[in-house]
Amino acid sequence: MDPALYHLTERVRAAAAAGTPLRLRGGGSKDFYGQPPQGELLDLTLLTGIISYEPSELVVTVRAGTPLAELEAALAERGQCLAFEPPAFGATAASPSRATCGGMVAAGLSGPARASAGAVRDFVLGVTLLNGRAELLTFGGQVIKNVAGYDVSRLMVGAMGSLGVITQVSLKVLPRAPAEATLMCAGIAQQAALDLLNRWGGQPLPLNASCWVFDDSASPARDYLFVRLRGAVAAVQAACPRMMAELRAAGGEAVLMDNAQAGPDWQACRDQTLPFFSASAPELCLWRLSLPPTAPALELPYAQLIEWHGAQRWLWAPGSAQAQLRQLASQLGGSATLFRSSAASAASAPARFQPLPAPLAQIHQRLKHEFDPAAIFNRGRLYPDF
Repeated sequence: MDPALYHLTERVRAAAAAGTPLRLRGGGSKDFYGQPPQGELLDLTLLTGIISYEPSELVVTVRAGTPLAELEAALAERGQCLAFEPPAFGATAASPSRATCGGMVAAGLSGPARASAGAVRDFVLGVTLLNGRAELLTFGGQVIKNVAGYDVSRLMVGAMGSLGVITQVSLKVLPRAPAEATLMCAGIAQQAALDLLNRWGGQPLPLNASCWVFDDSASPARDYLFVRLRGAVAAVQAACPRMMAELRAAGGEAVLMDNAQAGPDWQACRDQTLPFFSASAPELCLWRLSLPPTAPALELPYAQLIEWHGAQRWLWAPGSAQAQLRQLASQLGGSATLFRSSAASAASAPARFQPLPAPLAQIHQRLKHEFDPAAIFNRGRLYPDF
C-alpha cells in the first residue's frame, strides 16, 4: 500500500476506535463552506498525482489531493477540460488556488457552465473511498458507460467528506469547444433578462453560460447581462447576430466582447473574484439561492447576481434574513444556503444549509451511519446533528 494511504488508513482506524472526530482537508480553499470544521486535522494533500489519463477515452483518474490547477493544466495540453468549470477559490495573481480534486468532488460546486454542461456529479465515473471502518472501497469505474449497481460514487459529490475519505476519483473530460463568443448587454432589467434566457433555453442555440448583475460601481450604475456561447463555429456565428438583435429589442445595448477580455471575466465569476463578491458591509453574508430557472425576478432589497440562466442566484443579506430567504426559496421550489459569512457575522450566523424534510434527513442519517458508524468524518459539517 502507498505510504500516504497507509498513514491515512491507520489514522482513521485509530480515530474510529477512540471516537475521535477528524476534519478532512485538502488545500483548505473551501474551509468557509458549510458548518465550521471540527476535530483533528486529516491532511489529504499527500495523496497527489494523476494516476491515468486517456485523452482518446475522455477519462482521467487522479488522487484526491492533486491540485485542481495541475489537472486542468494537463487537460489543457490535450485540448480538453472539465466542462462543469469547478471554482478554484483563493487564487491570487502571485499564486494559484490550493483547491484539490478531492475537495472539488466533496463540495460538489460547479461554475458558470453548469446549466448547459452539467454538474460535478454528472462527470464522476468512480471513486475510491476510505470509510469509517478503515476499509478501502471502490465504486464505479474508469469508463463512461458504467451502470452496474447503485451509483455510490456520485453519492459522494456534495457530501462534504461526511461519508468517508475520497482517496482517488475518475472523471469524464470533454474537448474544448471550437468556438466561443460572449455578448454583453447593458440596461436590461432582471425580469427581461430572465425572460430572454428562458426563451433561448428552449431553442437550439449554443447557450453555455449567463450572468446578470446590477453594477453600482459603474458610472452610471446599470443592469448588465453577459451571455456566453460555445459550440461549433457555424452555430456560434449564426447565433450571435440573432441574439444581439433580441437583446436590443428588449431595450438593452448589446455588444460582442473580445474573448481576451471576456475569458478572465468568466473565470473571475467562477472563482468569485468579481467586485460583486466583496461584501459592502461586515454584517452581510453571501447567500446562494438554488431555484427553478423559471422563477421570477426577486423583489428584495439586496444586491443580486444571477447565473445558470436563473437557477443560481447570489445575494448579500444579513444572517437575520434567514427565515425570509428560506421561506421565499421554498415557495419557489428551491433552497437557500448561507455560502459565506464574515468574521463579524460568523458567531450569529444561522445553519449554513437549509434544513432537510424529516424523511430525507432520516435517509442522510442512515447513510452516514452505514459509511461512518462512529461519526468521525467532518462531524457537523453538513448539518449540526450529523
